[in-house]
Amino acid sequence: MPADITMPQLSDTMTEGTLVKWLVKEGDAIKAGQIVAEVETDKATMEMESFDSGTLALILIKEGEKAPVGGAIATLTKAGEKLEAAPAKPAAAAKQSTAKAEAGEAESPKNDPHAAAASSATATVSAPPAAPAATASNGHGGSNGSGERLIASPLAKRVAADLGVEIGTVKGSGPNGRIVQADVMAAAEAKKFAPAAGAKGAKPTPPPMPTRVANGQTEKVTLSKMRIAIASALQRSKQNIPHFYETIDIDMTQATSLRKKLLDMFEKKEGIRISIGDIIAKAVACALKAVPQLNSTFDEKTNTVTRFGDVNLGMAVALPDGLIVPVLRNIDQMSFKEIRIRSAELVDRARAQKLKREEMSGATFTVSNLGLMGIREFSAIVNPPEVGILAIGASEDKAVVKNGQIIVQNRMTVTLSCDHRVIDGAVAANFLVSLKGFLEEPALMLM
Repeated sequence: MPADITMPQLSDTMTEGTLVKWLVKEGDAIKAGQIVAEVETDKATMEMESFDSGTLALILIKEGEKAPVGGAIATLTKAGEKLEAAPAKPAAAAKQSTAKAEAGEAESPKNDPHAAAASSATATVSAPPAAPAATASNGHGGSNGSGERLIASPLAKRVAADLGVEIGTVKGSGPNGRIVQADVMAAAEAKKFAPAAGAKGAKPTPPPMPTRVANGQTEKVTLSKMRIAIASALQRSKQNIPHFYETIDIDMTQATSLRKKLLDMFEKKEGIRISIGDIIAKAVACALKAVPQLNSTFDEKTNTVTRFGDVNLGMAVALPDGLIVPVLRNIDQMSFKEIRIRSAELVDRARAQKLKREEMSGATFTVSNLGLMGIREFSAIVNPPEVGILAIGASEDKAVVKNGQIIVQNRMTVTLSCDHRVIDGAVAANFLVSLKGFLEEPALMLM
């Protein structure tokens, strides 16, 4: 019988979504895992995929219209099936959902331990667990050449397509042999596939400035859904989490020298431009492995701390309406080259608001880097359920005293914000000292 395509919950606080754009039309054949539409949530515009195959028989929600989470937005039919009558448009359901939200019946986002928070320069946006795995063959779905059914995450399929990896040849390491991002990255490295188009790593640019208000005039601006989500998350984090901050200066001479060597190795031959931010990200991952208390999440309902063996690093990315934080998973297992390829691709799609929900969730620690904008030092706000966030300032030449002599040294200031319910001052200091050691002696990151 015909099946509905429903409005998915693409963020943890989403109760309804706006259908921004249909990428398919009535009569098109749809495959499971295929991106069919773009949906605006309360945090970002995101791609939506179909979890069923069939023919798109009827579009129920037009572009610009809203639907509640779980509400039908289109109907799929299988081969030989026909719609007997057009289903009624679920407008009543949308009104009912809105009424419940206004009446306070909808679940409050403050009860979700994964609700986002942000720094004064960072508003992190989390998302619910990844969607069910889609079957994949050659990056699309079905089976490999031998008829064996393959399972691959949507992120793995996308990365495979970007890197030119034949996903049917990749061996999965996830549950039930599921192919995950790390498997595709390993295959790309082993076979020396060409990097993604965005891997050259253009220098980040600040978000565009708003139009200037004329003299003598005023302008009233309604906050966007993203800005409202950021405001709510910031307030909850600062009200509920006892923050404390520690700052340290780091000699970046050796890290800068390492970057020059990496540029010589990769830029001309492969077009991969390793940034100082990539080296810092790797050092953060190493420091988190050395001081695992910071690579944790805290559940205040059960008073339990979960420590992670893998480092999933959230990276704050500026958008016109705020910030979003894509997650670089398993960064501790990546080379500098892999970090550049994956982070460039994630940042590009974050700015284009094309991230999938699994690329916005699961961070175990977050960094916010304003160094390239010339900011010397700032403090960030912890993103629950994480227990720490690192604010990275500019790396610049400074006059310092060494062995009784005044010398010029390239130095960077970083500030660690911590949740004092879980992290004490000595633990935070150990993390910063460890980070300083990895950046001042980069060879330690290779051990």
